[in-house]
Amino acid sequence: MSVRMRSRYSQYSLQARRAAKWLAIRGGLEAISLATISRLVSPKSSKGVIFTMHHVRPDQSGSFAPNAHLSITPEFLEKTIEMLLSRGWIPVHLDDMPRHLEDPDDNGRYMAFTLDDGYRDNQQFAYPVFKRLKIPFTIFVTAGFVSRTRSIWWETLEQTLAASTRISIELDGQEHEFNTVSKLEKYVAFDYISDCFPGTDEDRFVAAIDEAAHRAGVDPMAIVDREVLSESELRFLCVDPLVSLGAHTVTHISLAHASLDRVEDEISRSAEFVSEICGKPTESFAFPYGGRRAACHREFETISDLGFSVAVTTRPGLLQRTHTLTPTAMPRVSLNGYHQNIRYVRALLSGLPFLFAPAVPVKTSSS
Repeated sequence: MSVRMRSRYSQYSLQARRAAKWLAIRGGLEAISLATISRLVSPKSSKGVIFTMHHVRPDQSGSFAPNAHLSITPEFLEKTIEMLLSRGWIPVHLDDMPRHLEDPDDNGRYMAFTLDDGYRDNQQFAYPVFKRLKIPFTIFVTAGFVSRTRSIWWETLEQTLAASTRISIELDGQEHEFNTVSKLEKYVAFDYISDCFPGTDEDRFVAAIDEAAHRAGVDPMAIVDREVLSESELRFLCVDPLVSLGAHTVTHISLAHASLDRVEDEISRSAEFVSEICGKPTESFAFPYGGRRAACHREFETISDLGFSVAVTTRPGLLQRTHTLTPTAMPRVSLNGYHQNIRYVRALLSGLPFLFAPAVPVKTSSS
């Protein structure tokens, strides 16, 4: 059996395991929700929460939607906010969160909303919800997306596979071919290619996907132009005091895998880009991808050295006062497109799903 065929068969198994994973997460959230409602367990106390979102738009789920977890509906966003307000959570700008956390006399519970990448639907569908309910929020801007100089590889890959019955792509110096006739074959190809991403040369990886897209008749930059806010649209938004813009690098790379020079350049240039748009220095930053393999001590310290007051990861967790020790490594809670149920949000707010999530280590002078 060829390497290509072995990879294909192993990926069918991987796809099944990933489906089982999402079902297990949903089952866990259901169990925690029932347990807290029945008072079988006590929620963990918390001081705040920062929510992660990407797309906010009407349901677009079709037969092939591998990025569906990145998209929630405006109705779900509105219900989530209303539930939080009814429970006494106080909306604040992300930039103000550290101040509330460190004040020992402040007993409020605070919530901040963040949207990564700068998608156009943030203005079309999320902004009206936030405006109506008077909720401040932050959009983290990827400069290369806004300037139309960098494609969005996961969106490009989805649309390329959707338009193809067979694709060929070079990954790590080897040409890989995929039959993509059926929906399952498309998911298998998406998973396999995505799994090649961590630790690769990201510029080459993105270029390889762009090349495969062009061969399939898909224009990667047309996707960016359609999906991402322009500079003028961002300027219009940030006139509203409810809206803050934060930096999110230039090319949306995993900073932990880049040289220090590249890390500093990506952060500094993206901050300058955002500051020029909104007419004032930006104080906040979001790490692309944001997990343990994408950002750690070096990146956290670089962000602090460059003068940011707060930076967010995608490491899951609620906020405690101790997070003032690591303001450039804040955890967030994802509003996930696969779990658009208010019961699941309540379960997340209990803190119980994060009991075994690894904490961001605090680096001391002796470590």
